[in-house]
Amino acid sequence: MKIAFLTPEYPHSKTGSSGGIGTSIKNLAKGLSLQNCIVHVLVYGQNEESVFEDNGVVIHQIKNIKFKGLSWYLTRKKIQNYINQLVENKEIDLVEAPDWTGITSFIKTKCPMVIKLHGSDTYFCHLEQRSVKWINKFHEKRALNNADGFISVSQYTADVTNTIFGLNKKFTVIPNGIDATTFTSDGNSAEKNTILYFGSIIRKKGLLELPLIFNEIIQKNPNTKLILIGKDIPDISTGNPSTWAMMQELFTDDALKNVTYLGSIPHQEIQYYIQQAAVCVFPSFAEAFPISWLEAMAMEKAIVASNIGWAKEVIDDAENGFLIHPKNHQEFAEKIVELFENAAVQKEFGKNARNKVLEKFSQESVASQNLEYYKSIIGLKN
Repeated sequence: MKIAFLTPEYPHSKTGSSGGIGTSIKNLAKGLSLQNCIVHVLVYGQNEESVFEDNGVVIHQIKNIKFKGLSWYLTRKKIQNYINQLVENKEIDLVEAPDWTGITSFIKTKCPMVIKLHGSDTYFCHLEQRSVKWINKFHEKRALNNADGFISVSQYTADVTNTIFGLNKKFTVIPNGIDATTFTSDGNSAEKNTILYFGSIIRKKGLLELPLIFNEIIQKNPNTKLILIGKDIPDISTGNPSTWAMMQELFTDDALKNVTYLGSIPHQEIQYYIQQAAVCVFPSFAEAFPISWLEAMAMEKAIVASNIGWAKEVIDDAENGFLIHPKNHQEFAEKIVELFENAAVQKEFGKNARNKVLEKFSQESVASQNLEYYKSIIGLKN
């Protein structure tokens, strides 16, 4: 089968920075390639036009068209023509696009179009309880209504999406997956009383709660260290250009002394810091199905994370991690300290977490589920 992914991001030095959508596509593309699929990734919003190969996956860089007042429309038509040319050349059989900003709202393809819910702008605004741009909501709803197939990375995201758009779509739930052979633990390198957070430094990930949680921990265990990894994002609620600057004001003096912020680092280097951590923390308010959680789980790390919505589809509370509401600072801190003080539970959670990844979220399993779904959609269109 020949599959194309349309995306605003992809993790490669030529295509720029990438978040969860790009990483999930790369993981899936690798898994599909191993099942003898031909995979194309069409990355729009690029600075140049180029086609190159990345470990067997064909990457297409597409520049947006800039024309005052018509950029969004002309870019969509350019993407439409690009896809349809690939279809006519018999290079692709199906296209998958994310729900984010509804890029396919005015795109008509000559092959089936599948929309996958990674979390639209409307979805994240809803979870963060802030207003969404009407134009984004319009395009996202139109893209969903125009699609031939529907996948969601979590049941929670599917349910919320149907509610906020007033839809009744039947989403097939297929989680994100990772290459568990890449993310492995040596079982010996963890530093005692070390906490790691990796991901964007942004309000929606609970980063303004984390200082208050860490302040509680320092009172109980003054030797605890907190490592932060990720891009510093401007705060959309206040306009502050640095969430990290906002965080520093929330730490006590004693707590801040034990915090190290490494900024954004290459993805392959994050594994070293996951290995070094005793506990990984993810106090997020807004996710769809976070890959960072899977990476920590695959490396046998005990996790304390948010208990909101999607979380129970990733982690089983008190079996392979603890799930606590991010606003419950004291309880969140107590669970981290509990793991510090009980090495046996810490190790058990880590083992259980990796086993769950291997069983539910392996690259092979997730790729197979996607492939079967794509075949069903192509069958319906033929």
